[in-house]
Amino acid sequence: MYGTLFLLPNVLGYSEDLGSEQLLSMIPAKVLAITAGLDYLIAENAKTTRSFLKRISPLYPLCKPLQEIRIAELNVNTAPSMLPDLLAPILSGQNGGLISEAGVPAVADPGANLVRLAHQEKVSIKPLVGPSSILLAVMAGGLNGQSFAFNGYLPTDAQKRIKQIKMLEERSRNEKQTQLFIETPYRNQALLESLLSVCRNDTLISLATDLTLPGESVETLAASQWKKRLNENKMPDFHKKPTVFSFLAA
Repeated sequence: MYGTLFLLPNVLGYSEDLGSEQLLSMIPAKVLAITAGLDYLIAENAKTTRSFLKRISPLYPLCKPLQEIRIAELNVNTAPSMLPDLLAPILSGQNGGLISEAGVPAVADPGANLVRLAHQEKVSIKPLVGPSSILLAVMAGGLNGQSFAFNGYLPTDAQKRIKQIKMLEERSRNEKQTQLFIETPYRNQALLESLLSVCRNDTLISLATDLTLPGESVETLAASQWKKRLNENKMPDFHKKPTVFSFLAA
């Protein structure tokens, strides 16, 4: 009989004062208890996952000593041919957990391919509740929460990025659909400047930064207002901080 693949949420980021008790304000107690009870995890980064387990352990003792918990890595460098090996312990009857580097697994996360393989193998999959930066940004942005699309990363090439923004703004206008995307944090400023160079003045743009963390900031303004803020050097502190961008064209 196969084991179960649990989809384990993680915090969206760490602050220096984030202790075990603060985890309970972000992730339900039952989810933390299930995570502590697994001795096989599939993670983007083994080192940070061990740190996460260490923060859980004062609340819920781990099923094994930390160094004995097997953590296999699955990230953007993992070849598709390696996925069967990652799933093999679960096919042999062991329960396992897929955990993202931040937030929920399989959403803007390479774990989606493993979940697809698990479906093909008829493995039981159990998604667990936790923070999703994408949904939190939709909730807090005040744009259209009835229809929205997450587009991942936009192209890094300047001309391709501009072309993509134009296409997404047209789609947003025609379909009344909120468009969301993310960027490598040190490129946040460059992405916003690209948006302001392309989007019409009445397009609403929302920046959701450091969600669930002490420095959390969510602001939604028309492109014309962001341009004014930029010219006055009164921008939010989002440099090198995880930010979800979204816009809704009028």
